[in-house]
Amino acid sequence: MKRFFPLAILLLGLVYLGSTLAPPRNRSEFDLHGFGRLPVLVDGRIKPLDTVARSSLLVLQGRQRFKAPSGESLQPVEWLLDVFFNPAVADDYQHFLIQNPEVLGLLGKEPDDQKRFSFNELRSGLSELDRQMRLAETVDEQTRTPFQREVAKLYQRLVLYQRLKQSVNPEHSPDFLADLLRFQQLLPAGAAALQAKEAGQPYAEADYKAIMDFASQFQFLSETGHLLVIPPEAGTADVNAWQKLGDALMDTFRRGAVSPDAMAYAGLGHAWRLKQPRDFNEIVGLYTQQLAKRFQPQLQKCRLEAVFNQAEPFYSSMMLYVLAFLLAVISWLKWPDLLQRSAFWLLALAFAGTTAGIATRMWLEDRPPVTNLYSSALFVGWVAVALCLVLERMYKNAIGSVAGGLIGFGALLIAHHLALSSGDTMEMMRAVLDSNFWLATHVVVITMGYGATFLAGFLAIIYIARGTLTKSLMPETAAALTRMVYGIVCFATLFSLVGTVLGGIWADQSWGRFWGWDPKENGALIIVLWNAIILHCRWGGLVRQRGLMMLAVFGNVVTSWSWFGVNMLGVGLHSYGFMQSAFYWLVAFVASQMLVIALAAVPTEKWRSFRRDATA
Repeated sequence: MKRFFPLAILLLGLVYLGSTLAPPRNRSEFDLHGFGRLPVLVDGRIKPLDTVARSSLLVLQGRQRFKAPSGESLQPVEWLLDVFFNPAVADDYQHFLIQNPEVLGLLGKEPDDQKRFSFNELRSGLSELDRQMRLAETVDEQTRTPFQREVAKLYQRLVLYQRLKQSVNPEHSPDFLADLLRFQQLLPAGAAALQAKEAGQPYAEADYKAIMDFASQFQFLSETGHLLVIPPEAGTADVNAWQKLGDALMDTFRRGAVSPDAMAYAGLGHAWRLKQPRDFNEIVGLYTQQLAKRFQPQLQKCRLEAVFNQAEPFYSSMMLYVLAFLLAVISWLKWPDLLQRSAFWLLALAFAGTTAGIATRMWLEDRPPVTNLYSSALFVGWVAVALCLVLERMYKNAIGSVAGGLIGFGALLIAHHLALSSGDTMEMMRAVLDSNFWLATHVVVITMGYGATFLAGFLAIIYIARGTLTKSLMPETAAALTRMVYGIVCFATLFSLVGTVLGGIWADQSWGRFWGWDPKENGALIIVLWNAIILHCRWGGLVRQRGLMMLAVFGNVVTSWSWFGVNMLGVGLHSYGFMQSAFYWLVAFVASQMLVIALAAVPTEKWRSFRRDATA
C-alpha cells in the first residue's frame, strides 16, 4: 500500500494531463480546428484564429466557453465564424458582460439575474452609451468614476465586436463571394471609366458608379476591420507585412485581380452560411496548403498555439495544485507517510505541467519567460513551487507541499484574472522593454526574488496558523520551519539585490541614468532592504522564531506593493495601465497579511500549540 498508492496517484495525474493533449475532434462536419489554426496578424503578432476567438470572448464576456440562445455549447471558433459570416445570428448571442447597475439602467435594463446581453438587446441604448463615453473621455482615466470606467469597458467591447464583424466580410453583404466575382468582372470596365474620368475624358457613368460603390465598401472594411488576414505576397521581404481585407481589395485596382486569399475567405463565408461543410473543408485545406508554401514556420507555431489553447496546461496544473495541497494538509492528520509522498508527486506533476506551459509560451513568443504582468504571475508561482519541491525533498514533512500547492494555485489564479483584462496574454512588448537580454537577466532574476520572498511569507503563515490555531506545531516542526524561512530569505535577498542592480544598468542604457528614484525602483530597493532587515534582526538576536515569522509575513506586503502596486496603479515610468479593481484586491491582501501579523502578536502562552507544551 505504501509503495503503490503514491504511484497510483501519480499515474492518475498523468492520465489527467495526457487527456488534455488528446487530438481534438470536430463536433460537426465542418473542419473547425483547421479553420482555427489559420494565421492572422493582430496587435502586432501572428496568431491562430482560435486564439482570436478565445481572447475576444474573454474580453467580451469574461470566459472562453459560450452558449447559444438555444442552450447549445459552441466552440470559440464556431462563435467567431458566426460573428464573421452570420452577423445577424451573432447579434442575438448574449456575450456582453454587464454587471454595473448604473450601466444597466443607462441601457434600460433591470439589474436581475441576467449578466450577459446580446448586441440586439443593447441596440436601443447605444446612442446614450456613446454620449456617456464622450463625457468620460473628457476626464483623465485615473480620475473617472466607477460608472465612467464601466461605460468605457462596455464601449470598448462593443467596438471590438463591431470591428470583428467587419474583418473578413461586409456585415450587410448577403453573399460576399458573389460580390467579389461580380467585382472581378466589372473591374476592367470600371478601371477604364475611373481613369477616363480622372483624365477629364468621356467615361461610362454606370461602370464608374458600380466600381466606386465597391471602392467605398472596401474602404469601409479597411477603416473598421480588426484583423490583418491577408498575408504578404510571395517575395515580400517582411513576413509581417499583412493587410486587412479592405486594404488588399483596394490594391486590386493596382494589381488588376482580386487577391486569392480574399477569395478564400469569401468562399469560407459562403460555405458557412449555406451549411456546406464539404466546400468549407476543401477551402480550408487548399488555403492551408498555399500558406504552407510561404509561411511554414508561422503555421507551425499557430498549430502549436491552437493545441496549447485546447490543452489549457495552467488550468490543469491549477487543479493538481489544489489536490496536492489537500493531500498534504490531510497528511498532518492521517497517514502521514502515505499522503506526504502522494502530495509531493502531485506537486511535482503540477510543476511539470506549469513548466511545459511556460516553455511553450517562450517558444511561441521567442522571448524569456517574463514579459508582462500575466507571465510574471506564472513565473513567480513557478519559482516558489520549485523551491517548495526542494524543501519537501529535504525535510519530508509536507510543509513544502502545502506551501507549493497554495502558492502554485494562487499564482495561476492571479494570472487567470489578469488575462481577463487583455484577452491575449502574449501581446507585443512595449518598446522600452523590447530587449531579450535584459528580460532574461534583470526581469527573470528579480522575479525569482519576488517568488522567494512570497514563499518565505507563506511558510511563516503556516507556522503562525499551525501554532495559534492547532496543536500540531511540534518543536521539531517549528525548528524546521524556521530554517526554511531563514534559508529562503537568504535566497530572496541575493536575487532581489542582483536583480535590482541589473535593473539599474538597464535603466542607464535606456534612460541615461542608473537610478532615478522612480516608484518601481524604490519598491525594488525596499524589498532588498526589508530582506536585509530580516537577516540582521535574526543575526543580531533581535528576533527569534515568532519575530522572524512576523517579519517574513510583512515581506508579502512589501513585495505585493512593488510588484502590483506600481504596475497597476498608474505611477512612475514602469506603470503600464491603471486598474481600480487591482487596488481593492491589493488592499484586501495587505489587510489579510496584517491580520496574520496581529494573530502572531498574541502572547505565546495563548497559542494552542504552546499551551499544549505548557500542559505537558
